[in-house]
Amino acid sequence: MALTSPPPGPGAAPDRVVFWFGCNVARHGEIVRLATRLLEAVGVAADPAGGPAYCCGSPKEANARIAGAMARRTVEAFNAAGRDTVVTWCPSCHMNMDDFMAPATEAAFAAAHISEVLHARRDRLAPLLRHPVAVRRALPHLHHGFNGRVPVNTLVPDLLRLIPGLEVVDHPCRAPGHMCSALAGVPGALAAAQRALLAAAEETGADALVTLFHSCHRETVALERGRPGLRVVNWIHLLAEAMGLPFQDDYKTWRNAPDPRQAVGPARLAAAGETAFERLVEPELRRPPPV
Repeated sequence: MALTSPPPGPGAAPDRVVFWFGCNVARHGEIVRLATRLLEAVGVAADPAGGPAYCCGSPKEANARIAGAMARRTVEAFNAAGRDTVVTWCPSCHMNMDDFMAPATEAAFAAAHISEVLHARRDRLAPLLRHPVAVRRALPHLHHGFNGRVPVNTLVPDLLRLIPGLEVVDHPCRAPGHMCSALAGVPGALAAAQRALLAAAEETGADALVTLFHSCHRETVALERGRPGLRVVNWIHLLAEAMGLPFQDDYKTWRNAPDPRQAVGPARLAAAGETAFERLVEPELRRPPPV
């Protein structure tokens, strides 16, 4: 069965799916938990799957044999799960599934992005969004790249407009690529994109920048530094807040803390391991924002 994204509309996803959240969003555990609860709230029981055991192979793209083996293992695991639909979070995972994972290993399921599924069931979601949010005017942080596959630049703002009292502003600002990780390796590209985003926020009077994806969230949260009137949130955070679901954006707290080690705390440091934290986590948390 060829992998395709079902068109938005009522019942676009069955009542039970695999929620494939990928690898990198695992740094934002609250997004995974809240996204799962949002799916369940609209009647979609979601079996979460992610981390290295469900990798799309993109971290090993330089080695086609290893990347191909990882991709094949993931498709086979989803086939074995016996679900008709795999709901994706990560744009890279979604595109890789479409481009080479399913074509190389026959997929017994269709793929739909979480924004499509929630949008298709927005009539169920809207009555649940009863709580005020601490945002007055929200500017979505949008990219060009993934919107050609899934119209996230329309779907996500549509969902945010379901929140009573929230104004979602329109602005032509769009960053290149599918998310900010695509810009990080190009000298000056991320800084230029963030300057444009801040200019758009000032022009529209937005008090919140709303990220769509995890790498964008990691790069954007540091823009709160020195800007007390600006809040950076993920779109899942805003929907959850409007539903009254409690959460804590730990990554943003750590990234913007004067001392990330103190913010993370001894218990989590011990759980991660001193060497792993020092080499893999701390440099990222201490990195200054591009602008």
